Amino acid sequence: MIDYDMPLYRPPSEGNNLIIQATLGCSFNQCSFCSMYKSKSYLARPQPAVFADIERAAAAWPDARRVFLADGDALALTSAELSAILACLRRAFPGLNRVSCYATPANIRRKSLDELQRLRAQGLSLLYLGIESGSNLILRKITKGATRHSIGEAMRKAMDAGFKLSSTVILGLGGGRYWQRHIDGTLELLNDAPTSYLSTLQLFLEPVVEREFMRKFGEPFEPQDDRAILLEQARLIDGLDPPAPLIFRSNHASNALALAGNLPRDREMLLAGIRRALRSAEGIRPDYLRGL
Repeated sequence: MIDYDMPLYRPPSEGNNLIIQATLGCSFNQCSFCSMYKSKSYLARPQPAVFADIERAAAAWPDARRVFLADGDALALTSAELSAILACLRRAFPGLNRVSCYATPANIRRKSLDELQRLRAQGLSLLYLGIESGSNLILRKITKGATRHSIGEAMRKAMDAGFKLSSTVILGLGGGRYWQRHIDGTLELLNDAPTSYLSTLQLFLEPVVEREFMRKFGEPFEPQDDRAILLEQARLIDGLDPPAPLIFRSNHASNALALAGNLPRDREMLLAGIRRALRSAEGIRPDYLRGL
């Protein structure tokens, strides 16, 4: 149907949805922990090629209702380019009810509120935002290219524009020395800036980025084992007091323990699941089933 430029990544919730590559790679591509697009140079694909992929997909799957715009940086496109892609999608798929993409804090902030509202009105409805951490120390050590303030500003702007926002935090980023600063800074961010969904991932360094991660961290890094990761998870869930209720998930394949609930409503249920796992390893995912 579509000849994708590999590797191809998408969030777990997009697993059954149509993927259209609007861009290749990531325009920032400096986060020390991320190996996803190290083999690619960033490229905004020519629009005729994107439109041709949409037409081929529509011929094979005319009833598609959800589309994810890959690769890692579709929101880096200009508003005019995105508008044209959204218009093409609406023509090709009459039953379309959701278009989503990854978004960086910088790319959200570069667009005006009016631009974001117009893209939302044209069908782009869900943004996936990698928060990673709310600690400025950790954000510097992983070369995220953002601060707690700029990430919070992006989150508020996206929500004000009417988007649903799915935010991710990476457990283990602070290592043994800075894990409390990592979680407490993340709580300061999440208790101030709204999000619709919150997911946790667990730090998983592929060989291609491990040396870069250690070098940029700037001091010896002590990886967290599963027990330490669960304590991070518990500290995060226990301290969350978000501006509005959110849906929480830790279902990504990197996680030691899959959890699901609404916060703050299901706080005690989620914490009880962590306590059981700490006592007896109940629900712990085997290593061979984990990955990116």
